[in-house]
Amino acid sequence: MSVPRTPETRPPEGSRDGTGCAGPSPRRNYPLKTAMTCATSDSGGGAGIQADLKTFAALGVYGFCAVSAVTAQNSHEVTAVECLSPKCFRAQLEAVRSDFKVDAVKVGLLGSPANTSELCDFLEKSLPGAPAVVDPVMVSAAGHVFLDDGTLAALNGLLARAFLATPNVPEAERLSGTEIRGPGDAVKAAERILELGPRNVLVKGGHSAGELSEDVLVGRDAGTLRFGLPRKITDNTHGTGCTLSSAIAAYLARGLPLADAVGKAKTYVWEAMDRDRAPDLGGKGPGPVHHLYRYYGFDRKP
Repeated sequence: MSVPRTPETRPPEGSRDGTGCAGPSPRRNYPLKTAMTCATSDSGGGAGIQADLKTFAALGVYGFCAVSAVTAQNSHEVTAVECLSPKCFRAQLEAVRSDFKVDAVKVGLLGSPANTSELCDFLEKSLPGAPAVVDPVMVSAAGHVFLDDGTLAALNGLLARAFLATPNVPEAERLSGTEIRGPGDAVKAAERILELGPRNVLVKGGHSAGELSEDVLVGRDAGTLRFGLPRKITDNTHGTGCTLSSAIAAYLARGLPLADAVGKAKTYVWEAMDRDRAPDLGGKGPGPVHHLYRYYGFDRKP
């Protein structure tokens, strides 16, 4: 049925059919801060690229992505990993950079020394001003080891370009050669990792023991700080590391100082892990956090 084209219903300029879908039309700008995740796809949806993009959306940031590898995984196992070619990975990076403004970058598992080297070169040449949050993923929650010695060597080069590195306790021990038994050891490990070149290091305390989950931040932009919250009793822990680092990147994109970005990101993950909010997907292993819990009718507001 045709609609009479009165002055109130006339199509936008450039539209052929009145829907506004064909041809150019005046823009109504709604400015959003942006962040790009460079990481691996998780077919289970709880970690990797999927977790990062959901986190960006939950925190009011528009997300771009460059997929470096594809995994076949669920809540309890990783059955296959296939890396994309460096050419394809670089093409994604350049496609985003050539058309959009990128306010922050989150880096997760890249899967190969070649893709890690491509990203190092890209960050140095094309996005020198965007803060890069590097999560040095080495082992999946299901126990799958992702990093061989060659990829670890390339990772050290990437850390030198990081605004913030976010290793968990086992990753920090491997990068620093320091055994971590408490927050004091975490500070020492972070100081050694700083020697690899990142401006700041956050050693995440989720793998440590005790009633308090305490993260330690050391670096040039915030000094030495500790962020502690009561440890959650929950089975929904899959993707917490990815989610924390992407939340920090989102808050940095929004212009928050580093200490504020870390504190707000930690609170966001802590609330998303709540077993009264986290989704039950029927899996055999650890479930994911509820990245969008604030938009599902729960009492806490965004």
